Amino acid sequence: MTAVRLYYDYLVEEGIRKTNPVGRGKYTPGKGFAGNRERSLVRRYTKLPWIPNEEQWLQIVQAAKAEPLRNRVMFALAYDSALRREELCSLQIGDINPALRTIVIRAENTKSRWERITPYSQTTSALLANYFNHRKTISRAPGAVFLSESHRNHGQPVSVWTWSKIIEGIAKRASVPQFTTHTLRHLCLTDLARAGWDLHEIAAFAGHRNTQTTLQYIHLSGRELADKLAQSLASIHARRAKLIVEEFI
Repeated sequence: MTAVRLYYDYLVEEGIRKTNPVGRGKYTPGKGFAGNRERSLVRRYTKLPWIPNEEQWLQIVQAAKAEPLRNRVMFALAYDSALRREELCSLQIGDINPALRTIVIRAENTKSRWERITPYSQTTSALLANYFNHRKTISRAPGAVFLSESHRNHGQPVSVWTWSKIIEGIAKRASVPQFTTHTLRHLCLTDLARAGWDLHEIAAFAGHRNTQTTLQYIHLSGRELADKLAQSLASIHARRAKLIVEEFI
């Protein structure tokens, strides 16, 4: 539609047409779709992100259980800390603090360009410790946490495209085609809301800063969020994280 609109803009500019039938919508504050506000030719709709129900989630976890240790850890950490795929694949050894069970998400790897610290659960910590022991057999050098074990890219960081293909494989085996790398993030944040977390705490956890309301709470420390997560051990989030590790070990 953009290409067609620009073409008609050109025709109007050249004097071949007087009007553009594919014009842009015009926003008038306070008018909504009444008054002087004009709709664009193609309306924009915003839908809630899809998340799996309990039956679909169990199918997904069972499918992920067959993955190698590295992929199981990535799966658990992506859910537990609500990580985007870029944030997960770019994690460095120095970004993880096992003592406090926190992760530093560097600003350059985030969508909002805003650094944050997120906690992860004790159950995921045990799985991660097993992976670190395994990682030593691949490379003892500092750098990316998750390394490729293929002959072609042995020891190189796992790319976002590789992670996407891994999730696609899990979704296919689970017969849940809607499942994507971003689903784990949406599901985690939904579970935190179900567990009674306040909106500003969820915003800080996720690194959202698209409104002034969330911006003023974005500076909650990772330790404060870790304490909050520890208090939620009986929550949906904790039970789901525990299920992942129990199935993977």
